[in-house]
Amino acid sequence: MTMFSCCFGKRASQTGGGNRGNNLGNNMDVSIELLDVENMRAYTYKDLRVATQDFSPENKIGQGGFGSVYKGTLKDGLLVAIKVLSASSSQGLKEFLTEITVISDIQHENLVKLHGYCVDGDHRILVYGYLKNGSLDRTLLGSGHCSIDFTWEIRKKICIGVAKGLAYLHEEVQPHVIHRDIKASNILLDEDFTPKISDFGLAKLFPSHLTHISTRIAGTQGYLAPEYAMRGQLTRKADIYSFGVLLLEIVCGRPNQNRWLPVDEQYLLERVWQQYREGELESLVDTLMKDVDMYEACRYLKIGLLCAQSLPKSRPSMSNVLKMLNDELDISEKDLADPGLLSELMDYKTGKNNTSGTSSSGSGNHDDSRSYGNMTTSNANMTFTTITER
Repeated sequence: MTMFSCCFGKRASQTGGGNRGNNLGNNMDVSIELLDVENMRAYTYKDLRVATQDFSPENKIGQGGFGSVYKGTLKDGLLVAIKVLSASSSQGLKEFLTEITVISDIQHENLVKLHGYCVDGDHRILVYGYLKNGSLDRTLLGSGHCSIDFTWEIRKKICIGVAKGLAYLHEEVQPHVIHRDIKASNILLDEDFTPKISDFGLAKLFPSHLTHISTRIAGTQGYLAPEYAMRGQLTRKADIYSFGVLLLEIVCGRPNQNRWLPVDEQYLLERVWQQYREGELESLVDTLMKDVDMYEACRYLKIGLLCAQSLPKSRPSMSNVLKMLNDELDISEKDLADPGLLSELMDYKTGKNNTSGTSSSGSGNHDDSRSYGNMTTSNANMTFTTITER
């Protein structure tokens, strides 16, 4: 496969898939791909064993489908988060290399700092800067006890910081970068609550002359824009949809899906849209917030709805989203249309599955009246995350 590094002016090369189930490839394959990567340090496995006290359970700070994350201290005293890909990781060679090649060339206050990597035998490890306050899914949206007081000012800072990071990726970096997996677990907080966008394993480079990219579906249910989830049609507007859902989560203090709630309240985007139409947005603002500016919080919810509209062309650019968050640009509510709703997408997928492989234009006669268009078959790689409400 041709890696994205060629788009950054680096040498492209071909990689063998290896014979392991997770397609990590062998040591030589990865080394060849990373020859031209700059600003990245290659660590030995021994270095990282020492840094984590032999990957001690006491230093483990995270666990996911990709593997485990450990807190570590390098020889120079630098605190780091060490992401160890497991042998059965869903994040394979392509994602591992994409993360390194994409993030090595860009630096921004609101993007996670990748210090280096380890390719040693079968070990594939990424070394990030350590962020004291963890991820939003574990703190703000997590079900366990959290000592952080997420005031309105802190939440505003997080929303604006993520928007800055995305605007930088979408509009300033050349070629542009589409993250493809904006969600609460990929937003990390430093000690000052400055948000950092993390996990660039699914990122796509997007040259400015293209209108869209047709690609396999990858990401997390609930954050996927309908045109991408159903047709594999990817533009920067897919990230903007995901950001809109994240914005609602931050203001409401609850995850986008919660199956413990009554059926009509399980999906946050649907609930916010319903309450907006009834003029009752205030009822959804997180009651745990102190000194909340209710008018501003409701304005943020409206911005979230603008970002999550069903039609991509109706969603604002990230630079305009940032201006709206900073109250430098008015919200045009007259243009606010129905959002792409998760329950409708789930119904669509269920209906398509029930046609046993029949296309949407064939004998299945699937109703496609929700402006999503016809869906072509595509290989999907979706993760499903449900967080229990606090």
